[in-house]
Amino acid sequence: MNAMNRRSFLSTTGLGSIALNALLQQDASAAGKAQALAGLPHHTPKAKRVIFLYMSGGPSHLETFDWKPKLAELDGKPMPESFTKGQPIAQLQGQVLKAQGALTKFKQYGKNGQWISDFLPYHAKMADDICIVKSMLTDQINHDPAHTVMNTGTAISGRPSMGSWVNYGLGSESQDLPGFVVMTSFAGRNPQPISQRMWNNGFLPGKFQGVEFNSVGDPVYYLGNPKGVSPQQQHDLVDAVKELDQHRNKTINSPDVETRIAAYEMAFRMQTSVPDLMDISKEPKEALELYGAKPGDGSFASNCLLARRLAERGVRFIQLYHRDWDHHGDLVKYMNICCGATDRATWALMTDLKRRGLLDDTLIVWGGEFGRTPMFQGKGGAGRDHHMKGFSMWLAGGGIKPGMSFGATDELGYHSVENKVHVRDLHATVLHQLGIDHNRFTVKYQGLDMKLTGVEPSRVVKEILA
Repeated sequence: MNAMNRRSFLSTTGLGSIALNALLQQDASAAGKAQALAGLPHHTPKAKRVIFLYMSGGPSHLETFDWKPKLAELDGKPMPESFTKGQPIAQLQGQVLKAQGALTKFKQYGKNGQWISDFLPYHAKMADDICIVKSMLTDQINHDPAHTVMNTGTAISGRPSMGSWVNYGLGSESQDLPGFVVMTSFAGRNPQPISQRMWNNGFLPGKFQGVEFNSVGDPVYYLGNPKGVSPQQQHDLVDAVKELDQHRNKTINSPDVETRIAAYEMAFRMQTSVPDLMDISKEPKEALELYGAKPGDGSFASNCLLARRLAERGVRFIQLYHRDWDHHGDLVKYMNICCGATDRATWALMTDLKRRGLLDDTLIVWGGEFGRTPMFQGKGGAGRDHHMKGFSMWLAGGGIKPGMSFGATDELGYHSVENKVHVRDLHATVLHQLGIDHNRFTVKYQGLDMKLTGVEPSRVVKEILA
């Protein structure tokens, strides 16, 4: 049976070609788990897994963690040209630039007096758990290329995502779930699109790409059996295809065939594991209330609860996208909506991981692709434009120092000026906490030794490590 006929044969069952390509996640060892590359980890890891809470669209650092009294004093006045002359500006290019102070109040919380805005009351409860990095930098000022940098380390499309790199290097701890899982949610004016390139495997083997789980409807398309096909029939089919592939591979000796055999077996196991995983109605009422989650609602809260379930089951890299942080206008209205959708759930995830003993070896990252300008942009109410020269993210768990702020922007929140942290430095730090030296973690591609952190200078931000 040739490859095309085999795919056609399988598409008549629940294991359609889309699912099969998406589920090339693990080499099947005797235990059913993907193994780490030889020589990895390079050093003792502090984290076993990553949960990346990705605030897609660029949340304003000036309305979350970066309080600027001087900017408040200049509110409504001309933005000093010394800050903006010759600087990249997106939609404000050519316009009269006016300073805009914070559109909410800030207070200090925790033992070290972390500045957190009133938009984030549940983050205020986490002040002693999170490390806020206030001096982030990126290379791109528009969404898609900035997403690409944040996810892959470069604006060049087609490179492997960070989740794929981690999955490739360390394998998965789960025998019946992918090593890299993605889920999306939105709440606000519109669901800003996110390209699947952001969790693609690039030049790494296809089995390491991210698998998107749907929060509403079928968790993974084509995973269920058609009506009239029993689990035993499905198992017999997988066994039959496996035997055909093994027979053919005696002749061609292709590692791709072995990978596809493993994919069929993984997909069969997922037919049982994924529906059970995604059914949060089995959670205690207390857990649902903690997160503010409702089964089947597709919310960020439900996705956070699922992230905890994925972490418990050994998934290596979990990425939750919450879209619609792109607030060019009506910033107060949409910040209330987005923070209302994510703030409590983020605190609940942190609380749940902590009480289950999972936070110590789970690295949580929170942030978007860039920040927002200190200048006014009005489209139906005060807003802010894209900004790449200074913004905030935070990390927690997984060997990160808790309850501290690191780095700073200038007095108006425009330029990162103290302890600058580029996206590449963030990537190097995440890999380090997983036991990987980013300079030694390379793959030969087109004659070059490629790595997540690229060829530009990058460093592990050791100052924030416990």
